Amino acid sequence: MVFSKNPDLQPLLLGLFLSMYLVTVLGNLLIILAVTSDSHLHTPMYFFLCSLSLVDVGLTSTTVPKLIVAILTHSTVISYAGCLTQMSFSIIFGCTDDLLLTVMAYDRFVAICHPLHYQVIMNPHRCGFLVAMSFVGSLLDSLMHNVVVLKVACFKALEISSFFCDPSQILNLMCTNAFTHDMLIYFVGLVYSFIPFSGILYSYYKIVSSILRVPSPEGRHKAFSTCGSHLTVVGLFYGTAFGVYLTSAFSISTRKGAVASVTYAVVTPMLNPFIYSLRNGDIQRAMCRVLHKAVSSSLGVLRLNHRLDNTATPSV
Repeated sequence: MVFSKNPDLQPLLLGLFLSMYLVTVLGNLLIILAVTSDSHLHTPMYFFLCSLSLVDVGLTSTTVPKLIVAILTHSTVISYAGCLTQMSFSIIFGCTDDLLLTVMAYDRFVAICHPLHYQVIMNPHRCGFLVAMSFVGSLLDSLMHNVVVLKVACFKALEISSFFCDPSQILNLMCTNAFTHDMLIYFVGLVYSFIPFSGILYSYYKIVSSILRVPSPEGRHKAFSTCGSHLTVVGLFYGTAFGVYLTSAFSISTRKGAVASVTYAVVTPMLNPFIYSLRNGDIQRAMCRVLHKAVSSSLGVLRLNHRLDNTATPSV
């Protein structure tokens, strides 16, 4: 579904989504580069942040480039195989995003409630295992959706009320009985939404209880400051995901559904780098060092080229 058929708005939409995509990719890649280049940031918290940034790049790259091509070519058609592929990758990246947020909440819980055992509990092998399990869980979610969709021989309509092949919209188009559709929705909602969100709530319940026992206000503020960025991202992610679910479940206007999908798949990954960098001094300093090195190397290359041009002997 296109956002507008007005030809005068197409350049504006193209510029908007292209700029949002570039900001998302560059912002998240800058966080990955800043963390990997600074040995002081080689900790579980920043390892999970790098994984989250990589997943955000994947989620945005699954949806926005196709939308940009559709605006440029004035064609919103997508093949059956292409639609299933886009649906699969959007589920994989979206679900991994969800599970990584739960893992990050567990990391903060261990760091604040069990600080003496943090290095033992969150060792590199366990951190890698948690990220791998998040990815495997998202693969199973994608597999379940594909098994259900591939069994269907007909669809009630061929127009998807979203700017990409949204899984919830694809399921609404199937000609099967409502029982299969509802059971899949409830099962996925329970396993991949309710349980992770409950884990986040429980982690922060224990975190708040532990922080309130800290006697000094400075200690409480320092402990809360390490959780502020994560809480903001959790609220943004689950708020938009819940909005997408409501628009698909209760058949609210397709325009509102498209806006909710854009917020979930485009705006949230774009804002994550700003949320983590603006509220984290370590990330800010690491980014400044990366940018300084990049500028210095670029100036060095320009000076070298200038010297070579000045010392070059003109040919006769």
